Amino acid sequence: MDRFFGFDLGDAESAVARLHKEDQVTPEMLTVVGEQSFITAYAQLSSGELLIGEKACYADGAVKRKLRFKSRFLSDSTSANDVKSFAGGVLGELYGSGDLVKNEDCSFYIGCPAGWDKNTREHYREIFESVGFPPAKIISESRAAMVSACQSKHLQVGLDILSKPVLVVDIGSSTTDFAYIMGGKEVEMQTAGEVVLGGGLMDEILLEESVENANPLFRKKIRNALDESEPWRAYCEFAARRLKEKYFSDEEYWSSHECKESLLIQYNRPVKLTLTMDKNIASKLLNKSLNKLGGKSFKEVFINALRDVKENITGSQPELIFLTGGVSKLPAIRDWCTSVFSDSVVISGSEPEFSVARGLAYCGRIDEDMRAFREDLEELTKSSKIEEIVRNHITQLYKDAVDCLIEPILTKVAMPIFDQWRSGEIRKLSDTDDLLEKEIGAFIRSDEARELLAGPITSWLKPVAEELEEYTVPICVNHRVPYTALSLKSYLSASDIDIKVDARNIFAVEEMTWLIDSLVTVLVGLIIAAIDVVPFLAGPQGVIVGVIASAIILILGKDKMEEKLLETDIPNAVRRLIPKGTFKSRMDNISSSVKQNFYESLGQDKNDEITNRMISEISAQIEQTLIKMAEVVEIPLG
Repeated sequence: MDRFFGFDLGDAESAVARLHKEDQVTPEMLTVVGEQSFITAYAQLSSGELLIGEKACYADGAVKRKLRFKSRFLSDSTSANDVKSFAGGVLGELYGSGDLVKNEDCSFYIGCPAGWDKNTREHYREIFESVGFPPAKIISESRAAMVSACQSKHLQVGLDILSKPVLVVDIGSSTTDFAYIMGGKEVEMQTAGEVVLGGGLMDEILLEESVENANPLFRKKIRNALDESEPWRAYCEFAARRLKEKYFSDEEYWSSHECKESLLIQYNRPVKLTLTMDKNIASKLLNKSLNKLGGKSFKEVFINALRDVKENITGSQPELIFLTGGVSKLPAIRDWCTSVFSDSVVISGSEPEFSVARGLAYCGRIDEDMRAFREDLEELTKSSKIEEIVRNHITQLYKDAVDCLIEPILTKVAMPIFDQWRSGEIRKLSDTDDLLEKEIGAFIRSDEARELLAGPITSWLKPVAEELEEYTVPICVNHRVPYTALSLKSYLSASDIDIKVDARNIFAVEEMTWLIDSLVTVLVGLIIAAIDVVPFLAGPQGVIVGVIASAIILILGKDKMEEKLLETDIPNAVRRLIPKGTFKSRMDNISSSVKQNFYESLGQDKNDEITNRMISEISAQIEQTLIKMAEVVEIPLG
């Protein structure tokens, strides 16, 4: 894609932004029917011409005229046709001005309330597709506003915003939209994310107050025009909105200056209406009780909505509250947010009326970057580079595993078997072969062995991760993704490590044989050594046994003695003369030599098939982890 359009179709006003793939930093706001922010209205004239924007509100000869239809999209099926007509008009304007070129490689990102479900969003997207829009994608307006803030660097929060809980409050003309974002992901809330409360209510109050203060001679004409003509009422409310935002953008200035605007309503006979904003009217906008709100004021409903949202957040409470929409400029809004979320920082964008459109355009470029990003990552995972890195470190993995598991095996397997031999449950040492194989296998497959390996495996993966960054960092940099997004080093600092190495893969059949043979040798050697010291520890009977053992060693030699012992059924009385403590002490002392013998066996006899399987399995797990990490990056934030 070469260009990305963001279309913020609002209930009262709409805006379109455009972002080029390479040569722009900030999306440009396009001028549609003479305005960057234009009224969401259309009129079908008797001549067949379709008008949109301000002219559609009062143009003569209209056979059909519609305003404020988006707010009815969920409740009125005819609203879909109104969206289609208006969207078609906007598309025509873009083609007519040259801002959009036929068959160019572009896409449209169109906003919707966060509360809309997947099916509603797809229905909405199909409307634009039916009109003839280029490929379109529907994005939450709240998320788009957040993207705009992150991408434009207006928010001085850096990438931390991706890991912190954030509440986005988008105050539109007819609804207030809440979106809870945690770790860059939008989380569904039980409140459905939307409250029927918008700045349009304030516009109505301002308009009503201005009519009440109008010259009595013209008041009736003004009321008739507003009551009988929905387009003129909408036009006057739009003007009231502009004046309201102008006043609240600098209340201190307007406290000593007049804030007024005169309108000429051309309905039947022209009549003049003057809109006025001052401190008293400003207070009424926030505190006047309205029938539409069940006798409550804007302030009451807004604060209650904030409290409901707070109660329905199942995760951490937001550390940041981001306000967007024209009404977000009101200082009172910030105060209300702080009163409910006392520990949160409250901020807003510099041009909230354009933040959604710009954010939608940013989302397009981010998605394009993500597509190329995923392709490069897929190319890496399909190559042999990860396997080569793992192969270079596999010998160290074996050593770390041996260091980790040999002593627990000696303690938890060899010692209990010695106890069984000493008590007479095992009659001959040669019988320990099958038992050792069974018990070592059970231990290696246990959760305890897996937990023991977690630490060494994590340590072993760190140098692997460092080498891997030689390939992942350029991928991230090329696609404007934080290099830490594919950093296994940062991932390994998390408490949950998904990359697992099972002990049974390290100690396969051949290694099990080596280990069992080694332990049988250790047992026999330790028992012989223990018998040698019995005369000094066990009294007259021990002296006799010691003499006999010494004589056998002299006659047969130590190796033959070990061979004989393997098949000898030593009397229980003699077995019990071998102190358990002595056996354990000597076993502890020789654990290092057992490890060394095992290292040598691994180095000399390690089966290539087993090694290749280990490399393949570990590499596959690393690749899957990188893919999981990339999925998080797909969320278009920052």
